[in-house]
Formats: sequence, C-alpha cells, structure tokens
Amino acid sequence: MSTTPIAASFASGLSRRVFLTLSLSMAAARAVQAKPVVPPRATSLRDALSHALQSGNPLLVLVSLEGCPFCRVARENYLEPLRAQGTPWVQVDMHVSTGLLDFDGKASTHEQLVRAWQVKTAPTVLFFGREGRELAPRLVGGSLSDFYGAYLDERLAQARAALKDG
Repeated sequence: MSTTPIAASFASGLSRRVFLTLSLSMAAARAVQAKPVVPPRATSLRDALSHALQSGNPLLVLVSLEGCPFCRVARENYLEPLRAQGTPWVQVDMHVSTGLLDFDGKASTHEQLVRAWQVKTAPTVLFFGREGRELAPRLVGGSLSDFYGAYLDERLAQARAALKDG
C-alpha cells in the first residue's frame, strides 16, 4: 500500500514533532539534573567587604529566601556571571538564624541583619562600600526579568563610581 503525499507529509510532520518533543524533554531533564548554584552564604561581612575593596569592587549582598524562584534566577543568571568577571557577592538569608560577623566584626545572624537593613522583599541586592555603607539604591524584587540585568548593571556602576569618589 503506497502512501499519499498528504499521509507522507503528516508522517514527516509527526516525526519532526516527536523529535522536537524528545529533544526538549531531554534538555529539560538535563536542566533539572544540573547542579544549582551553591550560594556563598556570608560568614563574615567584614572579611567579604575587605576582599571586595581590595579588588576595587563594592560588595554585593543578595538577601534571599529559601525556595524563592526569583532568588534562584538572580543568583544563577545575574550574580554568578558577575563573580566570574571578578565582582564578589555573598548571600544573607531571610528567616535564618545562622551566625555571622557584621561589618564591624560583631556577632549577629542573617535574620538580625535582614531586619536591621529593613529588607522585606526577596531577592534584594545591596551594594556596600567602606565601613558597610550602601553605595547605590537597592535592587528590590525579581519579577522584572527583562530589565533585571540592566538595573543590576546600572546600580553596580553607581556603586563603583561612589567607591572611587571616596
């Protein structure tokens, strides 16, 4: 039994759809299996800031919330590429009582610093300079993914300029 051009076209289209579906499924499986970025959870803001300043950079601090998908996007798609380019950053977690040293070297917790900074939204990126002073407006939230990179770059440029000015 021979196939008609319509049947051949349908079979060919079906094969392409099956191939595309399988390809996309395999890509999705690889993405799920990929290791997530392990955030550099802050243990000493004083040391992290010192390291950042020695490299001529402000210290970026991501205030994150466990399970927050926007925080994951900020970490993996925006902050990790900055680290690869030499810009240090650390993570401070909301609702986590893990201890750390603040910019003055005093014992604190992640949760206490988040409250002291009056951060209410995750993710929030803060830009710190000498003596733990904020150098640029905070980048609050993560729902504007189309512009997130541009906003981050703008604030980082502001923080670097403020750092150079003194």
